[in-house]
Amino acid sequence: MPNDAPMPGEARPAADDSLARYFDATGRVDVLSGGARMIPVETPAGTFRVFTKRVGNNPRVKLLLLHGGPGITHEYFEACDSWLPAAGVEYYYYDQLGSYYSDQPSNPELWEIPRFVDEVDQVRRALGLGKGDFFLLGQSWGGILAMEYALKHQEHLKGLVVSNMMASIPAYNAYAREVLMPGMDQDALAEIQRLEAEGKSEDPRYMELLVPHHYEHHVLRMPAAGWPEPVNRAFRHLNPAVYVPMQGPSELGASGKLADWDRTRDLPSIAVPTLVMGARHDTMDPAHLVGMAKSLPRGRYHHCPEGSHLAIYDDQAAWFDGLLTFLRDVDSGAF
Repeated sequence: MPNDAPMPGEARPAADDSLARYFDATGRVDVLSGGARMIPVETPAGTFRVFTKRVGNNPRVKLLLLHGGPGITHEYFEACDSWLPAAGVEYYYYDQLGSYYSDQPSNPELWEIPRFVDEVDQVRRALGLGKGDFFLLGQSWGGILAMEYALKHQEHLKGLVVSNMMASIPAYNAYAREVLMPGMDQDALAEIQRLEAEGKSEDPRYMELLVPHHYEHHVLRMPAAGWPEPVNRAFRHLNPAVYVPMQGPSELGASGKLADWDRTRDLPSIAVPTLVMGARHDTMDPAHLVGMAKSLPRGRYHHCPEGSHLAIYDDQAAWFDGLLTFLRDVDSGAF
């Protein structure tokens, strides 16, 4: 990864050979499809296919992106197209099983963390990623999946990135209850909680309240009417059949299968270089994320001072600066 890679908006020399190398697809099996591949994944319920798409070519820095949800899509990561090619990063979009561009089996027993971890490793093998080049980035639920993958398969990782995700769902719920909820308009909060108690989270009124009183403060700090198109598209494509059983129906905490998930005590066993990224206005407690980085033997914390849960959009320059600096430092041996 070249140290002098230009940032977005900076020009490259017209005859820059590195640009040709970056877009060289010689010998790739995905040339015909523009980098896209449907990868077969073996599961206890049979074989299904998951969507991936490669961008670029770098023999030392290959970044696999794990989206949030679970059950949302890779689409909100499309902001990467504005930053990662200029830095020479080879990266992979990927929709986990059950998400919009992948198969969506109606087998609820598949929505378990160990099965998702096994899926990620099958994808890694199919893409040919390994210790000399494989960086794994997980955002939100993808951060849970990335941590779980590292705890089982860190021998395959060159580096790990956990973005906007705490290492404990009970701690996340406590932060929502003790910090985020008291800061909300209390009349709106009471109505949101009443709708949840009545099982009416599908009622249009629920989102009418949640968006201005929570999402625009802690999920994406922009007026919702102006949210970037990839974000809106990803939310439209969310699969509730995966999301609700794992996350639960409430947007003010987790109550599904993930409710008791806690890996805080296991973080010291992750020995690979790890970047933890947080944001001032996130739904995830920044102080907890700082503690995570300190618990990791080779951890680093990067803070997005203006960002929220989707700091990749509302504090974009800071988010990508942290990511690219980490990739560069690990690849060069400076980390």
